[in-house]
Amino acid sequence: MYSQFIFMKPEATLMLLLVVTFLCDFISTGKKNRSWFNPLVCVLMLAHIVLNACPIKAYELFGGMYQTNAAAGVIKTILAVGTLIVLIQAKTWLSRPDTKFKEGEFYMIVISTLLGMNMMVSAGHFLLFFLGLEMASVPMACLVAFDKYRNDSAEAGAKFILTATFSSGVMLYGISFLYGATGTMYFSDLAPVLFASPLTIMGLVFFFSGLGFKISLVPFHFWTADTYQGAPTTVTGYLSVVSKGAAAFTLMTILFKVFGNMVEMWEPLLYVVIVLSITVANLMAIRQSELKRFMAFSSISQAGYIMLAVIGNTGLSVTALSYYVLVYVVANMAVFTIIGAVEENNGGKTMMSDYNGLYSTNPKLAFLMTLALFSLAGIPPFAGMFSKFFVFMAALKAGSVAAYVVVFIALLNTVVSLYYYLLIVKAMYINSTENALPTFKTDCNTRLALFICMAGVLLCGVVSFFWEWIGAAV
Repeated sequence: MYSQFIFMKPEATLMLLLVVTFLCDFISTGKKNRSWFNPLVCVLMLAHIVLNACPIKAYELFGGMYQTNAAAGVIKTILAVGTLIVLIQAKTWLSRPDTKFKEGEFYMIVISTLLGMNMMVSAGHFLLFFLGLEMASVPMACLVAFDKYRNDSAEAGAKFILTATFSSGVMLYGISFLYGATGTMYFSDLAPVLFASPLTIMGLVFFFSGLGFKISLVPFHFWTADTYQGAPTTVTGYLSVVSKGAAAFTLMTILFKVFGNMVEMWEPLLYVVIVLSITVANLMAIRQSELKRFMAFSSISQAGYIMLAVIGNTGLSVTALSYYVLVYVVANMAVFTIIGAVEENNGGKTMMSDYNGLYSTNPKLAFLMTLALFSLAGIPPFAGMFSKFFVFMAALKAGSVAAYVVVFIALLNTVVSLYYYLLIVKAMYINSTENALPTFKTDCNTRLALFICMAGVLLCGVVSFFWEWIGAAV
């Protein structure tokens, strides 16, 4: 049985990466010069991505508890790319006197969360799914509170772990209803025997509520703004894209695999949650003056757009959701990389007013920020426009009047989102100030992270390779 671990290729390479990182950190503890540590971890993560980028055949391990296929392999690769960008941009932040002695711990915790997300994506049993979810959530709370010398970081970590604990309890309670109704927790065994009854409907609602928290869907979003604001900027970027992408893909998979016979129950619920997430988040984003809180509500709105793909309940849904996550990773991480660079050179401040006149002093950063924001808003020819188009197309495959109404509301909300993204552009290019941020030069890691993100934003919009790669896997 233990030989089956060898076939868990993505998880096996991550475990190897985790062990190597631990040994390197242990051996080099106390040494003054550890400039090689970050490049080593980034190269190992890149090797992990290359080894697992090719689509794989579907197979099951451990009696069906672990299930994987080419689509799951693609989303794991996308999550690993997002993690690589986070590791690259974290170098500057981890070089600070109050964090440099925790550099090894940061890398190990990030890899551990990614390992948990991989297990969650490939789960074929609710027990393995829940273990993967907790493997990702508990280390994430440590990341949120990583700046323990800052009160707002500790507070954000406390809020995150308390709400995560509550949501996990609610989800586990829902899973217990499903087990009580069917006597099994295997996805393949649940699907044929799961039909609408008071017990299974309660199980569905509680399960959806628990994962809705992880994705920050309204009305399970109240923790998001405080946590994003208090967490280190690098961690906020990781939390907003990688964690959200894994949870969204897993929710879609379980809705299709397990609750397929109850589609008439969860589709209306999904319609309401999507409309609320997009609309409420957009309206709240307009009111924000702190940039990380602003991006928190932006991420809630983006989560609503991601879940639009699930409505169609077809193969196109899987392709559109995976492609949207890929585009969202590169665009959102570009924004957070720039926020982190400005924060490091602005005394830790992240107010939107701090970006007034940024184009006059740092025109390159302002230009790159504009491109990333335009992609998030869905303006052509950037990749964000195509990702939104594909999720709209997937949602319309449902063919119902309700689906058309939801897509129409989502289209209207793109105008609202364009407005509040342009508020940042206006601050950088139009708003004048006597205290503009001085000109500064970014380090090599920040420039490399921005190069990767901008290449993704531009290439995904004009090159069909990425869409074809995901489509072939699905």
